[in-house]
Amino acid sequence: MTSPPGRLGDDFLGEVQRRLAPADDALARRYPGDDGRRQPVHTVYIPADRYTADLPARWGAAALAAAQTHGGLAAIARATVTTGDERAHRLADLVARKLRDEPIEDLRIDFEDGYGRRPDAQEDADVAATVESLTEALGTGSAPPFAGIRFKCFEAPVRPRGLRTLDLFIGGLAARGPLPDGLVLTLPKVTSVAQVEAMAAVVAELERIHHLPEGRLRFEVQVETPQAVLGPDGTATVARMIHAAPGRISSLHYGTYDYSASLGIAAAYQSMEHPAADHAKAVMQVAVAGTGVHLSDGSTNILPAGDAESVTRAWALHARLVRRHLERGIYQGWDLHPAQLVTRYLATYAFYRDGFAAAAGRLRSYMHRLDSTVLDEPATARALAAFLDRGRTCGALTDDEVAAATDLPPATVREIALGRVTTPLA
Repeated sequence: MTSPPGRLGDDFLGEVQRRLAPADDALARRYPGDDGRRQPVHTVYIPADRYTADLPARWGAAALAAAQTHGGLAAIARATVTTGDERAHRLADLVARKLRDEPIEDLRIDFEDGYGRRPDAQEDADVAATVESLTEALGTGSAPPFAGIRFKCFEAPVRPRGLRTLDLFIGGLAARGPLPDGLVLTLPKVTSVAQVEAMAAVVAELERIHHLPEGRLRFEVQVETPQAVLGPDGTATVARMIHAAPGRISSLHYGTYDYSASLGIAAAYQSMEHPAADHAKAVMQVAVAGTGVHLSDGSTNILPAGDAESVTRAWALHARLVRRHLERGIYQGWDLHPAQLVTRYLATYAFYRDGFAAAAGRLRSYMHRLDSTVLDEPATARALAAFLDRGRTCGALTDDEVAAATDLPPATVREIALGRVTTPLA
């Protein structure tokens, strides 16, 4: 039995196409999807006057020393993120390698809260020293994959100082040659779309005066104020920010303590897992979805320092908070102390290794058309591939492990994650 012929005429179908064309164009422009940029698993903040070119190596060594003092990485892994000696030792080996080879993935040299208000001459000198040290690190290959500065916000009293620091920093780097690929700029305490638009104008002018390619300078927005989450008109301000500066915002970062304090939450209860924090991050997560803008959680100020009991408690808390934001689809957070690198990587690596076998098996079944007890769709296959690709990129999974478990080259897994391969293999 054949189906009856369609009754919708070509003219009508053409009208539907014309009617939806502007919406199609807007969707493609505003929600281009993942552009393939690497997202670091964390951002380390260091006051500008404490930054030196060898800081990543010093932090990695300090993290390894802290772990050794408290029983070693395998013992800490068993206490915080996994069970079983074999799993703990595998995590310990991978994390030890990471702490030696790439202890910091993203470094933010801080001229804002962590630095405070200093005389102009001193801040100018610290900017110059930062440029010198970062240039040295880039020249020796010891710089992290991502590095940059957080300058003072656009609140009226500190705006001129923040802009001067940004100007001196970009000018100093540009005078020494091409800007580093992993350069990151962070605009804190944003309260309005107008501030984002102003920042976009500032970086465009810096590109002009330093003869940089148009669009070369992007920036992060720190969401630390209630005005950034909810505007007076009831809309999500942070979503409007992204679309007010197309292509300029690289990431949204949640600011745990400024945001909590601005809501009147008592200091003892300010936390990455407070319900108010979860609400803000949920709004941010929806705002960035499909835009290509990354999302980062904030920090915990409970540091692994002091006596053994205090260190153990702090590591357990940090590991749990890292795992928590990973499970919620937020793949980056902040670290403020060298010993936090221990549980940053143990928790992150355990997350990817715990889910590795299931994700790889499902992706293999989907891409090779194998029988499976799970019926996955293209969107889920992409999520499975993205999980594996993130784990491989940060060092939790090896290329050989991914290739063997999926029967796919890691490069193909990445193409699936980016939506460039969308159908099962023949």
